[in-house]
Amino acid sequence: MHRNRLLLASILLTLSVAACGGGDDDVATAPPPTTPAPTVPATIAIKLIAFNDLHGNLEPPKTSITAPSSAGGTVAVPAGGAAYLASAIASLRAKNPNHAVVSAGDMIGASPLVSALFLDEPTIEAVNLMKIDFNAVGNHEFDKGQTELLRMKNGGCAKNTALEPCQVNKAFPGANFGFLAANTVKADGATLFPATGMKTFTQGGATVKVGFIGMTLKGTPSIVTPSGVAGLTFKDEADTANALIPGLRAQGADVIVVVVHEGATTTVGYNDKSCTGLSGDLLPILNRLDASVDVVVSGHTHRAYVCDYAKTNAAKPFLLTSAGQYGTLVTDIDLTVDTATRKVTAKTADNVIVQGEAYTSGATTVALTDQYPKFDKNTEIAALVTQYQAVAAPLVQRVVGKLTGPATRTNAPSRENVMGNLIADAQLAATAPAGKGGAQIAFMNPGGVRADLVPAADGSVTYGQLFSVQPFGNSLVVKTMTGAQIRALLEQQFNSGSNTVAAPRVLLPSAGFTYTYNLAAAAGSRITAMALGGVPMADATAYRVTMNSFLATGGDNFTVFNQGTNTLGGDQDIDALEAYIKANDPLVPPATNRITAL
Repeated sequence: MHRNRLLLASILLTLSVAACGGGDDDVATAPPPTTPAPTVPATIAIKLIAFNDLHGNLEPPKTSITAPSSAGGTVAVPAGGAAYLASAIASLRAKNPNHAVVSAGDMIGASPLVSALFLDEPTIEAVNLMKIDFNAVGNHEFDKGQTELLRMKNGGCAKNTALEPCQVNKAFPGANFGFLAANTVKADGATLFPATGMKTFTQGGATVKVGFIGMTLKGTPSIVTPSGVAGLTFKDEADTANALIPGLRAQGADVIVVVVHEGATTTVGYNDKSCTGLSGDLLPILNRLDASVDVVVSGHTHRAYVCDYAKTNAAKPFLLTSAGQYGTLVTDIDLTVDTATRKVTAKTADNVIVQGEAYTSGATTVALTDQYPKFDKNTEIAALVTQYQAVAAPLVQRVVGKLTGPATRTNAPSRENVMGNLIADAQLAATAPAGKGGAQIAFMNPGGVRADLVPAADGSVTYGQLFSVQPFGNSLVVKTMTGAQIRALLEQQFNSGSNTVAAPRVLLPSAGFTYTYNLAAAAGSRITAMALGGVPMADATAYRVTMNSFLATGGDNFTVFNQGTNTLGGDQDIDALEAYIKANDPLVPPATNRITAL
């Protein structure tokens, strides 16, 4: 009986296993646990990193930022240099994976020799290594014309200027970041570069999109060589941005950032948040800009500021920033975005000093300070700069002659300056001979004088210094103009475009030409007592006048230059300056006594 029970149990066990499929591989297992859905964060932090007006300053520009000192007062902090800028950007990028890096224009143009001699190719290569996202095209990007600017973006070695492209890198790649030009419109209605860009950030199942609108200032045609922007129209900045915002929203943009090469000034420090003394051409644009814009990254004025614009206009709660110039500062912008409402709930910014290395300039030495962060060199960019420096060195260091003292850009009460007058004298000397144009007067635009010319202890000046003074590569042009036209030209110093009584743009004249102006007089009658060699000038008399190629086609709002006739082209402006210094070695810098301001 016992044996039968055991047999029955064995049979039942076998049937049970068979019913389950049998075998070790078929043993039933519990279903896998369900992976819980990711928790959607209430907010996402976005970091924007910005700079502007780099102007090809690959080498440290031997300048400093005046910053608050922990001991009270201020301390001079040496700043700038592309290799250090790259490290500063990288350090900020490392703090938040949700980041974007933008430039507000004038990345190239009006550059020091080590970049300008190579058509700013090394600057594009250096910024490629900085891993930025977008550059809003500035006015100086057009210095060598739109065709050359397109080469800067797209790469290649097509020759569009007097200088040879691809002297060092035979396969210049162009920019690996986006160029934005929302208000720069071609004849066919398309923009020269894309109007907008977008970056998407995902965190914990939530997604935030940031839309960027990039623009240059509407007044670009009046401050670059007109031929370089022929066929282009520069639209109103506020109207352009406002029209693009609905499209960005339709693409899912939660945050709107305007990156514009136009700017402002303040009367406070580089990182003061008070907005004290805020003024400038950017303000009328901001006052018409859609209030849904979150951040405006600006440039052009070379002034640094961080401002909650609502302090100036409560209806326009933008965060407004600028990082000054030459890569000496970088702006660290933090945004908090509510993932439910898709809106920015908090925004802050700080201008960070790009402290890299000490320097000595003349009798001044500026040392590193432990009061502010120091950044190491980015080794790739340092090697790139060294490569271009080595090729440029023989030209940079070549002594061209001597001066008996410095020629500076410091304005006299008449708004003349020694350096500008010296350039005008050099251009007159180069074009006065009959075969060279027979010029009697030369004019230099103040914006084209980019540096002081300070001789070494023995009085010597180098070609590199001359290039820093005149980096644009303009050629000389001689035209015939009447006395009446010259008078009308000088009136345009105060009443043409951005040339106003409040902000006059005074041309620097060559020796022998004198005149008087009175800002209190009525428009059209401010210029009096024009004389050449002490002889009063007659309205009907024709004179031969020299200008650079920028002015020759109406640059800086001096459109009367277009009325000149019997045009004759001349040498490069820097060649004329070098020849003049050689011919007058040692050269005595000129006085500032050619213009009388009443």
